[in-house]
Amino acid sequence: MTDEQTRRRFLLTTGTLAATGFSAEALAQGLQELAPTPECRDGDQPTVRQTEGPFFKPRSPLRNDLREAGAGGDEVELSGFVLTRTCRPLADALVDLWHADDRGEYDNRGFRYRGHQRTDASGRYRFRTVRPAVYVGRTRHYHVKVQAAGSRLLTTQLYFPDELANQRDNLFQRELLMKIVSAGGGATARFDFVLDIR
Repeated sequence: MTDEQTRRRFLLTTGTLAATGFSAEALAQGLQELAPTPECRDGDQPTVRQTEGPFFKPRSPLRNDLREAGAGGDEVELSGFVLTRTCRPLADALVDLWHADDRGEYDNRGFRYRGHQRTDASGRYRFRTVRPAVYVGRTRHYHVKVQAAGSRLLTTQLYFPDELANQRDNLFQRELLMKIVSAGGGATARFDFVLDIR
């Protein structure tokens, strides 16, 4: 790995952690756990595609806080970058997130636990939400659609590490595991999307 790639990886990792409000001690403890996912190297393969499932709804609200007043579930802050195959951050990329609630149910009437945003000038996105429940036939997961100018729409799913149900879920793919550290009653998760753009 070149010095420039090492520097880029360090900046992406520490920048995301700092943005989530971690202390210096938490930064030091969480640095390894929240390394880029996948580690971006020039020429990397794009993020694995998966089915959107039966519960996608278009026209979700523009927001990055999907938490609902009075709802249960542990809080999760999910963040990361949208990158090209040459590790270039993509500004103004669309990131649309939706998932089940803490009882394993999707809101098909409204937009609970659904929202989208655009990446910032550094290609970074961030959502505050909750940990979804496991439900029959599926392990715990988030659904995501990502698209940047000039790219094909990426539809995929993100998975939680150390879930027993991962082994029983036919859709589960290890390449789509988020990096997660627990902090203050919630968790901080990271996943970097690599789009099929040079």
